[in-house]
Amino acid sequence: MLARKYHGIGFMLLAAAGFSLMGGAARLLKGSFTAGQLVFYRNLVGLLFLSVGLILKPPVSKGGKTGWLIFRGFMGTVALYTLLYCILHLPLGTAMTYNLTSAIFIALFSFLLFKEFHGRRVLFALLLGFTGMLLVYRPAMHFPWYYHLAGLISGVSSAIAYLTVGRLNKYYDARVIVSAFVISGVLIPATCMLIRYIGGFAADEVFLPAFKWPRGIEWFYILLLGLTALGGQYFVTRAYGADKAGIVSAVSYANIVFSVFIGMMLGDAFPDWMSLSGICCIVLSGIIVSLVKRRQADSHPITDDNILLKEDRSKTA
Repeated sequence: MLARKYHGIGFMLLAAAGFSLMGGAARLLKGSFTAGQLVFYRNLVGLLFLSVGLILKPPVSKGGKTGWLIFRGFMGTVALYTLLYCILHLPLGTAMTYNLTSAIFIALFSFLLFKEFHGRRVLFALLLGFTGMLLVYRPAMHFPWYYHLAGLISGVSSAIAYLTVGRLNKYYDARVIVSAFVISGVLIPATCMLIRYIGGFAADEVFLPAFKWPRGIEWFYILLLGLTALGGQYFVTRAYGADKAGIVSAVSYANIVFSVFIGMMLGDAFPDWMSLSGICCIVLSGIIVSLVKRRQADSHPITDDNILLKEDRSKTA
């Protein structure tokens, strides 16, 4: 019973690890592939493996929200396009920093749209986590403005996609929701490649990418990119279905910690004192959220809203 209280936190930690590994794989492919090409291969690998799972164990879903499912897939694809674009053109830490601003937008949108407010302590934890994120990765403002605009779009679109996931979990199996994302992520870049080929347009990095086959070790990196991203997407879907968006979003800051160590493995320098201070802030942020979550779960009386919430969670367990 106690472990179930922390399902959302556990799922988000697994998701953060997966997305951090995805970022490392994308960096290894820098110089060989554009953002549009990586979006295509990332989702193609995910679709192939996900299809096998769906065949072996068909999903059981209530359904009825096809429009929201398509919207979730589109917003997730936009978020991935902009994230990979930033990873290829900005330092890995800066790119991940922009993507993780989604937690701030999630907290804001959750309050404005769904009236989810978890108290001043959780708000403080979110601010503390964001401060830690800035300490770990200090944004490099000497890059062109459109790189930073892409990073901001990455954070906003990720927030919208994650909030949509939270509303879809009561209607669809988690794998169905992930499928909507990977199918969109295959169809959109594939369509752009086809338009470029038929129209004879010059290839670019995002909107009209050229088709390219991986070679040699690139196949392994592509496979790693797709599988880690698929795992991260699956667990983030479970996380936002197991708990309220404002709670699990703070735990996504763990991505920073994982990314620091992955960056070191790829040759980055050991974090300085400011970066280490940021890591401590991020970890403390997660601890505060966990303690508040436990206290709320232990002290809240049984109400109709709580019963409905438990029923929704049981469907995603």
